[in-house]
Formats: sequence, structure tokens, C-alpha cells
Amino acid sequence: MTMMSLPSTDGAAGRLAVLVQLEQRARSAETPQALAFVMVNDTRGLLDYRRALFWDAERRTLQACSGLVALEPQSPLVGWLTARCQHWQGREDAARVQELNAADMVASDAQDWAEHVNGRLFWLPIRHPDRRLAGALLLDRDLPFTPADLSLLTLLLDGYGHAWAALHRRTRSRPRINPRSRRLWIGAGAAAVLACLFPVRQSVLAPAEIVARDPAVLRAPVQAVVEQILVRPNQPVVTGEPVVRLDTREWESRRQSALQELTVADAEYRQAQQQALFDDRSKAGLATLRGRIEQARADVAFIEDNLSRMTITAPRSGVAIYDDPSEWIGRPVALGERIMQIAEPGEGELEIHLPVADAIDLPPGAEIRLFLNNAPASPLGATLDRIGYRASPTADGIMAYRVSGLFVDGDSRIRVGLKGTAKLYGERTVLLLYVLRRPLTALRIHLGW
Repeated sequence: MTMMSLPSTDGAAGRLAVLVQLEQRARSAETPQALAFVMVNDTRGLLDYRRALFWDAERRTLQACSGLVALEPQSPLVGWLTARCQHWQGREDAARVQELNAADMVASDAQDWAEHVNGRLFWLPIRHPDRRLAGALLLDRDLPFTPADLSLLTLLLDGYGHAWAALHRRTRSRPRINPRSRRLWIGAGAAAVLACLFPVRQSVLAPAEIVARDPAVLRAPVQAVVEQILVRPNQPVVTGEPVVRLDTREWESRRQSALQELTVADAEYRQAQQQALFDDRSKAGLATLRGRIEQARADVAFIEDNLSRMTITAPRSGVAIYDDPSEWIGRPVALGERIMQIAEPGEGELEIHLPVADAIDLPPGAEIRLFLNNAPASPLGATLDRIGYRASPTADGIMAYRVSGLFVDGDSRIRVGLKGTAKLYGERTVLLLYVLRRPLTALRIHLGW
């Protein structure tokens, strides 16, 4: 669908020519969707605005937005405007052109107004010939309408209303059923009913990845900077082999400072011991100076213990699992931050992110088949191990349940890091419920069952 080319709007004659072409384009629209596209996009040839949306008062939904092929029902803008349009449609003055003000909003809507409305928001009602409200154009623009604009708008909205009513009056005549084919229709209906009752097994597809099973996690023992990664990704390592070296310069400096403090505290203590033979005040301070020495010794021991852990070794044999080593060199790490994992390459489990919209009832030990991206024709068998009790956002911003699966038997293709698509099988149900699962879920959410 393309936007039409409109003449220049310079002068009253030019604007009237644009108005005529807009009405022609509206009356030639073959579907309500095409008419909505004309209203939100081509109206710009007559009036300047930032964004236009069309509100269908009969369906009570937003149907179109300028510059977009389709609206995302779950977007914050659509959700907020839908609630507000339902309120504006029910007002007594919904049948007249008006500017909607942020001051009329409740406190909870003030932030949404500032986020979604860039200039002024205008309500332009579109009515049927019998004056019933068919919908409204919402225009987000910077300047108010002039009297000339309002005169043209009255004619334009009237044309849009007639075009909208004409499209909705088109009805198909009911076909007459030949009495001879009545049995055929009855048989087709009975077959359809039997097909709807046909038992099928529920299943759902979800992205999956093979992850390490019970890996040894290497975490930063102290707060420092990574100086060198001693192994490459997926390189085999053995127990006790050095894998990560942290920068020791900061801790060496702290060690020298702690040693200096210990030396000063020890000298002050010896001096106080000598003075205590003749001065009772110096004798009373010996306990405090002795405590400073013990504190300094503890600091030195603590720093030296951390220095001994600046080279991290592998706690078990396996392969090193981590990202690109160049991303780690020179990177500061916090205490306890994960650097890499050590795991057996063939000991993997299946991690699946099941979207909330596709969730089905999965019994314990449910069957899973993994179709790897590099070998989709030969699926791997697995069984359900556990499923998260609540959904969490994925890297793509989709709310999903985390599902873990165990492979049925060993396979040489099982390797940590491989990705694919998992098919999870649930309980059996009739074909009708299987097909209508998503619509029923959406209806339940909408009605609050």
C-alpha cells in the first residue's frame, strides 16, 4: 500500500484540491484497513502533525498508526492510549473536535502523557451519517487548529465518516442451500465435529542450548584486574593447572604499605617499652601499641594470602568454557565475579527458554526432542528434569520459563554451546482445544478468568 501524491497546499484553492483528493481516496478504499491507512497517513497532505492514530469506537481498539504497517498490541503506547480512548469515547463531548490536555489526566497518567505525547493531542471524531460515533483520529501536533483548518476538518471528517459507513454496510447475501446437498452439508458438519474431537498430543517449540552439567565455576578470589588468560576457550585442562593470572601490582603496593605500618608500629612499641621504665603514662599505652602491631600483622597476612591466590588454578579436569580472552585481559573483576567454567564437554544438559505465551502443562519426565541447528534432521532425545516456577526476561526481552532437560543416552553430538530448537510434548487433548489454545488463553487474560 503506497501513499498518494497530493498537490501543493499553498493557498485556499490548493488546500481544497487536497481535500477533494483525500475524499476520493477514502471513498475508493476497498477495506476498513485501507481506509484507516489513508486516514492516518494521507491526512498529512492537508494538516501537519507528528503522529496520527485511528481509534475504532465500535471495536474499541486502535486500528492504525502513521508510519507503521501494523500496531504491536503489547506496546506501552497502545496499552495506555487504548485505556484513555475508552474513557474519552464515553465522555459527553466525544462528538466534537477538541484538544486533550495533560491537566485532565489523573496523576498516574501524567508520566505516560509526557512519555508518549510530543506536542498537543487532538481528538477528531468520525461519525456515521446517523451521527453515531464510528471512531476518532488522534493527532499529535505542535500548533492549534486555525479557523480555516477547522472548516476543512469538518468536511474531511464527514467524508471519512461516509466512507467508513459504506464499507461496513457491505454484506454478503446468504447463499441458498440446495435441498439435494443438505445431506452433504450435514455429513461435512459431522466430519468436522469428529475431527475436532480427534485426540492429539500437545507440543510446543522453544529455543534451546546445550549447557554444561554441574560445571566447576571459577570466580575472582579478590578484587583485581585480569592480567592474562592462560588457556584458550574449549581448551582441555587438568586439575591444578593455572588458567587465570590476576594483576598483583595493586596488592603488592598494599603489602609494602602494610609492612611499613607494621615496622612503624613495632618501633613505636619498642620506644614505649623503654619509656615505660620511667613514665607511667607510656606504660599505660603499651597495650594499645601492642594491638596496633597485631592489627598490622593481620593486614600483612591477609594481603599475602590474597597474593597467593592471584593465580587461579583449575579445580577439576575438563575444558575451559568462557568468552573471547581479549575481552577479559585488562578487565577489572569484583570479588566473586564469574570468569569461566570448567566442565566435561560431553556432560551437558538441555536449557530451554519456554515463552509464557506458549507454555503448556508439562508432566514430570516429559519427552523432549532437540533439533540442532547444525543437524536438524537428526534430533536428540531428552526428558524434562525441572522447570522454573516463575518466568524471567530473556536476552531478547521475552518473558519465558527456564526448562532443564536430561539427555536420554550419550551421543557424540552432545557438546556444550550447541544451539537449536526443542520440541516439548505435553498431555493429550482434543484437536479443538489444541487449535484454540492460544485464543482461549488470550480471552482468559482479557476477561480475567
